Amino acid sequence: MATAKHNPGKKMIGAIALFVASGFFLLALKNMDIQSLIMAFVVPLIFLASSALIPKVFRADSLLLSLVNLLCSLGVLVLYRISPEKGINQAINYGAGVLAMILCMLAIRHLSRFKPLLVIAAGGALVLMALPVVIGREVGGAKAWIALGGLNFQPSELVKVVLVVVNAYLLSKRKVLLSIIFTGICLVFLLLQKDLGTALLYFIVSLLMMYVSTGSFALLGAGFGGAAAAGILGYSWLKSMGFAHIDRRITAWTNPWGNYENEGFQTVQSLLAIVNGGLFGLGLGAGNASKIPVRETDSIFPFIVNEFGIILGICLIILYIIIFIRGIGISSRCNHRFHSLLAMGCSLFIAFQTFVIIGGNINLIPITGVTLPFISYGGTSLLSSLCLIGLLQGIESINEDHIAQDAKMATMGDELP
Repeated sequence: MATAKHNPGKKMIGAIALFVASGFFLLALKNMDIQSLIMAFVVPLIFLASSALIPKVFRADSLLLSLVNLLCSLGVLVLYRISPEKGINQAINYGAGVLAMILCMLAIRHLSRFKPLLVIAAGGALVLMALPVVIGREVGGAKAWIALGGLNFQPSELVKVVLVVVNAYLLSKRKVLLSIIFTGICLVFLLLQKDLGTALLYFIVSLLMMYVSTGSFALLGAGFGGAAAAGILGYSWLKSMGFAHIDRRITAWTNPWGNYENEGFQTVQSLLAIVNGGLFGLGLGAGNASKIPVRETDSIFPFIVNEFGIILGICLIILYIIIFIRGIGISSRCNHRFHSLLAMGCSLFIAFQTFVIIGGNINLIPITGVTLPFISYGGTSLLSSLCLIGLLQGIESINEDHIAQDAKMATMGDELP
């Protein structure tokens, strides 16, 4: 049985579970319904099962696990406040995501036995990326979703897990050209889907993984220089191909107040929600941010700040920074190049996705339409984010195995005459 490392303590885990349960109890008092009371037990139970039980089975980073589960639980609570139906669906997604995280933890420990499957995974990923181009439906200007039966999902969210695994493997074998080709094909499909936000994430994470692998400033400079040139030269072409929403997003970024009733509406409403929330928020269920468009996905951060306050919003940013630092720490402790690159890629994806969406919400950068990891509504988004954490935790478990083996060897050496 494994022992937990970096244990945040039973009191911290209990306090988080109590915070989440209290939130649902408050909503139960406000709505006077039994459904909220049930959620007050179910969601903390998922949190406790994931945060307290997993480290007893695996050598996992317990602090990282608890912080991620805190964000997931907060996401379910806020989404339930926005829409009870969406909150219940997200709770189901949360439970499924925890199972997927555990599977990824197990898979990475035994990946050496299944390396030939990486070729199949890469091919399957490209097929998934092509599907929205052929049979996808358009949401928010991007044709990135597909519907099969009663299931709606975004393939690019699932493929990003494959992207970091395949790139980590190729780069660990010094096959930089193949990594560039694989990433390039994915980017072409994303451009055809008009999903520029996800394309930006794919590009930055892949390029930084290549830089970490090669240490080549020339490659890094060529990547960013090529991207800048492509952005400038391809702007007119993209507009002619139906990317008119680029103009709307740039207008909303540069002059949101001058276009308040049209392009700038989402940005202005997000900023007003943050300001109106003040330092301590208006209270759960008492906020006035109901006018924010797509508040359950793209703009959930301003909604949270409106009800819980700017202080909690800053705390959320700090939590994401800590998660990133823990991930980089896992990467730096790896004995194997593949594991190190994979942990780096997972950490970068979470960090840059967080920066892109919160940066858009506060008008630091244009809104791109990506989701806030672990919190925003969406099964594929939550599933992919927890899979990335599962890979990180699996790698940390391997690191701890190596440390335990080294300690055992050192003890045996001390016992020799």
